[in-house]
Amino acid sequence: MPIGFDDLVADVMKQWPAAIRVFLDFRMGCVGCPIACFHTVDDACREHHVDRNAFLTALRDVVGCRDESCCLTQAG
Repeated sequence: MPIGFDDLVADVMKQWPAAIRVFLDFRMGCVGCPIACFHTVDDACREHHVDRNAFLTALRDVVGCRDESCCLTQAG
């Protein structure tokens, strides 16, 4: 499945290390944060006052996953 709002931040960064750059570009302090394993992408956007749709689009773009088949291939 593509990266979604309900995915845990730590899982996203672990499965797609290129996603780390997006967190940094959006000035989100999630990289190395002990809460990353509990926060979803949506939680992180809310906490950092980041537009959730823009952030999710950037995440999907950087990992090359805009549909289910691509992300399943990348993650699997």
